[in-house]
Amino acid sequence: MIHYAKNSKLGIAVRQPGAELFSVRSLKSGIEYMWGSDPAIWNSSAPILFPIVGGLKDDSYLWNGVKYELKKHGFIRDNPDLLLTGITADSLTFGLASNKDTYKIYPFDFEFTIQFILEDAKIRVLHQVSNTGKSPLFFSLGGHPGFKCPRHEDEKYEDYYLEFETNENSSTWLLFDDGTISDKTAPVFNNSNLLPLTHELFSKDALIFKDLKSKKITLRSKKSDEALSVSFDDFPYMGIWAKTNGDYVCIEPWLGIADKWDTDQRFENKEGVLQLEAGAVYEAEYVVEILE
Repeated sequence: MIHYAKNSKLGIAVRQPGAELFSVRSLKSGIEYMWGSDPAIWNSSAPILFPIVGGLKDDSYLWNGVKYELKKHGFIRDNPDLLLTGITADSLTFGLASNKDTYKIYPFDFEFTIQFILEDAKIRVLHQVSNTGKSPLFFSLGGHPGFKCPRHEDEKYEDYYLEFETNENSSTWLLFDDGTISDKTAPVFNNSNLLPLTHELFSKDALIFKDLKSKKITLRSKKSDEALSVSFDDFPYMGIWAKTNGDYVCIEPWLGIADKWDTDQRFENKEGVLQLEAGAVYEAEYVVEILE
C-alpha cells in the first residue's frame, strides 16, 4: 500500500510495510529524487532504523543476562504493524507500540512514531520515541534514505558529488566482514568539503563518520542545476552508502552505530545507545530539501 501527501512544491509517497519514503517529486520540474528500489540491486528506498542502527555482533545482545536476537537495523523496517495513524493533505504519520511480538526481541515498553511533514520545498522526517514503561528505555534510531543519481539520461553516476557544509578531515571507520566496526579507519577528506561519487567508493561497504563538523550534506551534479540537501542537526553519526551497482546514494543520519568488534554485547553499554527515563519522550528529525 502506498500513501500520498503533497503541497504546492512537492509530492511524496510512503509505502507500507515499513513506512519507507518511496518518492519525492518536484511539482515544478517533475523530477523524481528518490531511489524507488530495485529487487535486483537494493529492494528498499528509505528504511527506518530502530531500535538499533547497523548490525549486532552475532545478531544478538544481552539484557539483564538474557540473550535476545535482533536483525540488522532493528524491526521497524518492513514491519506490517507500523500503521498509518494520521494523514493530512501535507503530512503522513505512522506508529507502532510495543506488543507481544516486539517483547520477544526487545523487552521494553515504547511507542514509536514517524511523521513526514511537507513544508515548502522541504520534507521534515520527525521521529518520536515514548517510554511507556516504568523502567529506562534503551534505543538508537536512524534514517537510511536513498537518493537517485543520475536523475537525467545524459548524466552518469560520476557526475554527482556530495557537498558538505564545511571542510572536513574525518576518516571512515572500517567494518569487519561480520558487520562489526573495527578499530581501524581510512582517510576520506583532506580539509575538503567535496566527496565525488564513484561506485568503487563503496567497495568496502558504507562510509561511517563519528565526528563530522557539517550538519548538512548536499547532493549535486556537475551537469544540472537542481540539488537535494539533507540537514541532520539532531544526529551525531553519519553513514554514506550505496550498492556498488546501484544508481543512488544513501545519506544516513544516525543516533547510534553498529557494534564494535570487541563489544561485551550488553545493550546498555552499546556505543551510541540512548537512555530514556520512564514517561519521557524523545524527538529527532532530519530534513530533506529540494533545491531548484
